[in-house]
Amino acid sequence: MLRKITILTMILFLLFPQTNIWANEEGSSELVDSAKSAMLLEVDTGTILYDKDPHKRLPPASMTKLMSMLLIMEEIDEGTITLDETIQVSEYAASMGGSQIYLEPFEEMTVEDLLKAVAVASANDATVALAERISVTEQAFIDRMNERASELGLENTNFVNSTGLPAENQYSSAHDMARIAQELLHHEEITDYTKIYEDYLRQDTDDEFWLVNTNRLVKFYQGVDGLKTGYTSEAKYCLTATAKRGDMRVVSVVMGAETPQKRNADITSMLDYAYGHYELHQLHAKDDELYHWQHIKADNDYLVAAPKQNISMLLEKGENISDYRTEVSVDSSDEWPLAKGDEVGKIEIYKEEQLVKDYPLTIKEEIKDASVWTLWKRMMNQLHHRDVMSNLN
Repeated sequence: MLRKITILTMILFLLFPQTNIWANEEGSSELVDSAKSAMLLEVDTGTILYDKDPHKRLPPASMTKLMSMLLIMEEIDEGTITLDETIQVSEYAASMGGSQIYLEPFEEMTVEDLLKAVAVASANDATVALAERISVTEQAFIDRMNERASELGLENTNFVNSTGLPAENQYSSAHDMARIAQELLHHEEITDYTKIYEDYLRQDTDDEFWLVNTNRLVKFYQGVDGLKTGYTSEAKYCLTATAKRGDMRVVSVVMGAETPQKRNADITSMLDYAYGHYELHQLHAKDDELYHWQHIKADNDYLVAAPKQNISMLLEKGENISDYRTEVSVDSSDEWPLAKGDEVGKIEIYKEEQLVKDYPLTIKEEIKDASVWTLWKRMMNQLHHRDVMSNLN
């Protein structure tokens, strides 16, 4: 049995996720000049606002670390590693060339400082140290990177290392980098590190190390708080940038730009376009409690359902809220067993009577089985309630 609960929200214009808005505009000049490939994506809705040859396979250089950081953040969220945990660096991790913080074999450093080194200074040695902590060997970590890429449906990505150092058969695309960034930004606390412009490691020691962000836009462009630059002689200048203004967060990717200045110009051109032409209306935030019910077999007083992600609408500037409504559709509430994260319904967006889009509605909290004593009491209460109602009739 389906229950519908109307929630007050009205929207005039909805941009469908994964629609290339720019491609529908005739007579528009190109946003990107130097880059071989580019993508502009609004994060909440997944709307593609612009792209240029987005599926072209190119070397991602250090933007590879976006996937490394995604796996690291997922491990932190699952509690298998903690920010204050200390890691002992292996000889292999310490041997990494390129960008590094000059870790010594057997040196100890916290997960948080290593993560900061990856996010701010693109440190290859810190990346491999974290990869080994999570998967024992870098190769096992790389296998997980490729598995995760497959789970995300990325068809033009293959990783050979965790750092982005030059390697044969390591490639990605602007589209795939944007999707990895979108997934990483579900862990928005990563921007606590990627937005740092300068900081220090091993402070007040003889080995103090100055970190300077390779992404200068975090200092010079309003709202930019990440994510990852990249450069090799083959890849040229690459950047996956993200900016947030109000509730609207976008990801802008360029690959193969000729100079860092042209790379930054292409990125800012796309960001200017996004914030100049569109605005986001957040209808419900991730984890907003949209439905409550009681279940006789649950120890919880109430079960709570919430969206897994922000429920938002992207509108062109000048458009007005009017014709759209949202409804919560809950499947049979008698199903058992249930666990945190299980989908129990949908948050549906309608224009008049036409369903436009839906989002999953999931169990928000851990659920415990009711004890035998609790079940017996509830059954007795239900029988008593029936008796009372029968006498009243």
